[in-house]
Amino acid sequence: MRYTVYLSGEIHTDWRNKIKKAINQNGLPIDVLTPNTDHDSSDGCATEILGPEEKNFWTDHKSAKMNTMRHMTAIKRADIVIVRFGDKYRQWNAAFDAGFAIANGKSLIVEHAPELTHPLKEIDASAHAVAENTEQVIETLKYLCLDY
Repeated sequence: MRYTVYLSGEIHTDWRNKIKKAINQNGLPIDVLTPNTDHDSSDGCATEILGPEEKNFWTDHKSAKMNTMRHMTAIKRADIVIVRFGDKYRQWNAAFDAGFAIANGKSLIVEHAPELTHPLKEIDASAHAVAENTEQVIETLKYLCLDY
């Protein structure tokens, strides 16, 4: 079986690269989809493509719509959605992606530090696996790819 996995959430660490590297090193049958993780490019995509706005609200609004189109399409294509919640910032977009994945019946793996268990309890309750670190996510993916 081949999986398509969408890596959502926190963009300030190299967790995505760790997962991609493990997929390649272990020869796992997984295709990876990601959001735009370049913060400036993500925030400015719409004005770069469609032109500037006078108010920041409309700049953010246009870029959010473009990015949401990318995220929703990727989540719909994915078999498994992995959402990592970092401890540095509140990630409303990660929570949105988790909810969208759940609403679309996707298998969900959530990763976050134990300190975030209480604020993320509803998301955790809907997830198929809750990991405390990226290594546990990688081990989960390896397990899912075993051929018995």
